[in-house]
Amino acid sequence: MTRNRQRIVGAVALTAAAALAFTGCAGGGGGRGGGETSPGITDDSITLGITTPLSGATAGPGTCTVAGLQAYMGAVNADGGIEFGDGKTREVKIEALDDGYDPQKASSNYQTLKGKAFAITSGLGTPTNLAWREAANADEVPQAFVMTGDPTFSDQEESPWSLGWVPIYQNEGEAFGAALAASGEDHKVAILSQNDDYGEGYVEGFKSGIEGADNIEIVKELTYEATDTSVDAQLTELAATEADVFFNAMSITPLVISSLQRAQSIGWMPSWFLPSNTSSPSAILEPGGGAAFPGIYSVAFAKAPASPEFADDEDVQTFLSDLKEYGDYPDPPAFPHCMWSYMLGATLEQVFQNMEEPTREEFMTRVREIEQFEAPLMLEGTHVDTTEDGQPAVSTVVVQKYNGKGYDTVDAIG
Repeated sequence: MTRNRQRIVGAVALTAAAALAFTGCAGGGGGRGGGETSPGITDDSITLGITTPLSGATAGPGTCTVAGLQAYMGAVNADGGIEFGDGKTREVKIEALDDGYDPQKASSNYQTLKGKAFAITSGLGTPTNLAWREAANADEVPQAFVMTGDPTFSDQEESPWSLGWVPIYQNEGEAFGAALAASGEDHKVAILSQNDDYGEGYVEGFKSGIEGADNIEIVKELTYEATDTSVDAQLTELAATEADVFFNAMSITPLVISSLQRAQSIGWMPSWFLPSNTSSPSAILEPGGGAAFPGIYSVAFAKAPASPEFADDEDVQTFLSDLKEYGDYPDPPAFPHCMWSYMLGATLEQVFQNMEEPTREEFMTRVREIEQFEAPLMLEGTHVDTTEDGQPAVSTVVVQKYNGKGYDTVDAIG
């Protein structure tokens, strides 16, 4: 099967002259800055670290953050490795540690990884990635392409050694709000959000998307704690508003499923908005009975293998093959994080190909030079771009509606 890893629009590339000039330099750090080789990289290998939940309530998506990256890099290694900008070809090694979505454990994992991994990437979670963000930036250890929508990671002044991968919460919320406003129909909206930066970001984005729209009314807003085991009381209170749209900024998989079930049991059947990371058809919507609602909407930037639209897509077929062979993940993925981390791997390959020196500083320079990269599995109209301060690597999304099996892209919400 032909691999498709090289689609770039305007990405930075090494010139032959620059590559030749570098190969003539002395070994070790060498290159234009003369820096010493950073930990985690040798002439023939580079090690990437991951701290992510591999156990607990978020183990499903957490496992995917490792499996997708292993799938992509496993295929790359089988093809002979990656030729870096310094002319050396390296195998990519991955060391993944379980943090159970516990910030303290994630911080401990960082201390374990910082001396052996060249960069730490792909791990899931806002509180867990925040737990070691300050340390990584103080230690000048790359925290690149982590899976959190918190905008703090994409602020170059505040976090010069960090960068988020997925759209910030505000991007997702605003896209949904704009699509709802564009419907032209009157809607009453009830909001339940996580009581932290995650929930606040989604609500902020949604309100920005409906700003100036006189057909949208927010009738009630409530919050819940990420440690809660039930939100039945909040759902009962929101149902009393008779809102026809439910904006549910929730990150905890079991709570999303129980919320879908609870709403049905009390006879409240609004259209729903769910964040991209808690909108899986097979893992969340099917067990929650999502097909019973008039519409469940989310946003996406990756092709979903379960969607009939992509059944014969070459990117999808290559991804599924790689995921089974190299990612130790035999079944079609239940969570989009498997696709996200695979796309992340393709982006890292572009970064490595442009690195003229084996240093973390050079890595971060090249990380922030990717423009309009159409990674494998990207939906039409989305791309990777790391050049805009304040935005993550992926900031473009499309709104989609659940069709009982997968999602269909829509322009407005009726």
